[in-house]
Amino acid sequence: MWILFRFIDEQEEVEKVKKEHTEMELKFLKSQINPHVLFNNLNTIYSYSLEKPNETPELILMLSDNLKHVLYESNEETISLEKEIQFIDNYIKFQTIRTEGVKHIQYKKHIDSLKNQIAPLLLITIIENAFKHSTLNSAISVMIEGENGILNLVCENDFDESIVTTTDFKIGLQNLEKRLELIYKDNYKLNIEKNKTFKVTLNLTLQ
Repeated sequence: MWILFRFIDEQEEVEKVKKEHTEMELKFLKSQINPHVLFNNLNTIYSYSLEKPNETPELILMLSDNLKHVLYESNEETISLEKEIQFIDNYIKFQTIRTEGVKHIQYKKHIDSLKNQIAPLLLITIIENAFKHSTLNSAISVMIEGENGILNLVCENDFDESIVTTTDFKIGLQNLEKRLELIYKDNYKLNIEKNKTFKVTLNLTLQ
């Protein structure tokens, strides 16, 4: 009996350590995402304050929402899909302004319910990569569909082969895959295609 209880205690300790390690890993992976998004938004506001000062207050409010999302809401294990989509909406609006006349952006979404829960800052990695690594004078397509608790994101852009082989580019996708594996395990599919365009498809079973 003593051996049995000792074994049970040891197993519980092992599980506790595994859980703490996983939580630390997730916090570290999320911390790698945050600065990129915020710096991009700040640069957009700075350029707008010089060129179109009357429209700058709206952008500041949007940035405030995004800061709240990144600094506070993203600390939760899951958040409402509504909050995550609002964050994506704001990000794409910032990028549309920043890349006006340089990139053509198609953003479509159709979601039957925004009440599902999703791990924060997952989708932004894919979308930000498209903007960051696409070529000049090119098109970026982002489509988000949600139905019956299944979320699909398809992001496609023109790309430069020399860019997608860089360490910086690979780290972003490796970070995403690691988080997906830790959080969703068998409840996701991630597909990456490099043909004439760079296409990433993510399928998630939401909570």
